[in-house]
Amino acid sequence: MSTEKTLIALVDGSAYSESVCHHTAWAAGRMGAGVKLYHVLGRRDAPDRQDLSGAIRLGARSRLLQELAELDEQRAKLTHAHGRAILEDAAEIVTAAGVERVETRLRQGDIVDTVTAKEETGEMIIVGKRGEAADFAKLHLGSNVERIVRASHKPVLVTSRAFKPVNKVLVAFDGGATSMKALDYVARDPLFAGLSITVVKVGPENDQTTKALNDAAALLRAGGHQVDTRLVSGQAEEALSEVIEKDGFDMLVMGAYGHSRVRTLIIGSTTSEMIRTCKVPVVLIR
Repeated sequence: MSTEKTLIALVDGSAYSESVCHHTAWAAGRMGAGVKLYHVLGRRDAPDRQDLSGAIRLGARSRLLQELAELDEQRAKLTHAHGRAILEDAAEIVTAAGVERVETRLRQGDIVDTVTAKEETGEMIIVGKRGEAADFAKLHLGSNVERIVRASHKPVLVTSRAFKPVNKVLVAFDGGATSMKALDYVARDPLFAGLSITVVKVGPENDQTTKALNDAAALLRAGGHQVDTRLVSGQAEEALSEVIEKDGFDMLVMGAYGHSRVRTLIIGSTTSEMIRTCKVPVVLIR
């Protein structure tokens, strides 16, 4: 069995796909990984079946059905050709950025089914915040993103609309199980080697929170990182967003669930809000 690392990147025809490619190439270079690019033709891409024959006499009805079948076949061929073109463009971007091992996959079906079936072959799932069917309202979050984060057991990198080099990373820490996993991931993964790391906790200042931050920093320092810590007050979503924007952080890392929401069927409210409003890429750990 191959031990080579592979990143799984999902591309479509949206404005975010180029950003996905650049973030993927950046991550692959730091992790020494290859890339598998997936474009999934969902159910909405399948030809529509509609009975237009009505009470047409038999001969005319047969000809009409034949013409409809031919149109369906042409549309299917065009849809697949479009998908292959998207993959070819994506592969060119990733290869031009220096990634040597790049593969493409065209799949039909549900995107989450594809992710869950293939995620064990990858180190990380990379996806744009919004897909080609989404509008660009500020608070809109692509439905597939939320479904992928909920279903995947691998880290998910949700890209911002434009790529820029990552130097400063904020790790959101709430003391819960998933935020501890996020700390451990940052401590050991080469993706974060040599980057500036700041652990931020939202809450009151007391002995408990101070100890929690010190313990978090110690874990990261044991992994060879230079670490700063910060305690801020307010609502988690607003406080974290303000720190990211004010201090120029390039990436947010956080647990995909708050510790009080592990058993719910939707991702934690703080997680959803941060993905919606954050202007930098977000790495989510379950």
